[in-house]
Amino acid sequence: MPRARLPQRQTLLQLPCYSSGAMRKIILPLLLLSLMACNGPVPPPANTTPAPLRRSHSTQPQPTGSQNFDYYLLNLSWSPEFCYSHPDAAECGRHASFVLHGLWPQDTNGSYPQHCSNAPGPANPSAYSDIYPDPGLLEHEWQTHGTCSGLPPDEFFGLARTAFDLIKVPSQLAQLNTQVSMAPEQILSLMAESNPSIPRSSLALSCGNNYLTAIEVCLDKQLHPIACGPVRSCRAVSVRIPPP
Repeated sequence: MPRARLPQRQTLLQLPCYSSGAMRKIILPLLLLSLMACNGPVPPPANTTPAPLRRSHSTQPQPTGSQNFDYYLLNLSWSPEFCYSHPDAAECGRHASFVLHGLWPQDTNGSYPQHCSNAPGPANPSAYSDIYPDPGLLEHEWQTHGTCSGLPPDEFFGLARTAFDLIKVPSQLAQLNTQVSMAPEQILSLMAESNPSIPRSSLALSCGNNYLTAIEVCLDKQLHPIACGPVRSCRAVSVRIPPP
């Protein structure tokens, strides 16, 4: 009959004896090291000062020709009014609110250059179908206004798209389901409230037969809002706004 194995004797770790004062000198640093290892290094104080808003100059298209104008006028057409008289237009199936009409070079004396060269437009017009569903309008905008921008066609329409995307349409206008009437100043105030970076002085409103036709935004060549100056705004007491 096999003999039962006796449990092996465990060897106890013999610690040297220290006085209580010496033990505190040893244990306290060890505890501090353990806490630092668990918590990690203490981060430096956070910088709560907000960084200034800056537009990266590297993203701005570089002109390849002369820019003999002072600023841009971004024209946003109220699509329902345009589509009332052009129901078969390509953009009218979208039931949009404001659509891009154009980014137009302007001068501070109220004049504006047009048809500055016979340079061809974009090689691939469909690349801009999101802002110009009608290639005929794109070609018109290039020949009439884009050729005066000093930019190649793709850079010009890329800049126009960027400008258009900067604008937020007020929900009071985008979500209309019935025709309403508003004073031009009320409409412009709604636009300014929805776009805090654009001051009221950078906005103008166009109307025809007491209907809203367009909102215009004055921008410098880097798309910063500037005062519109001689741009004429609608003088009607009230304008009608058909829904999208």
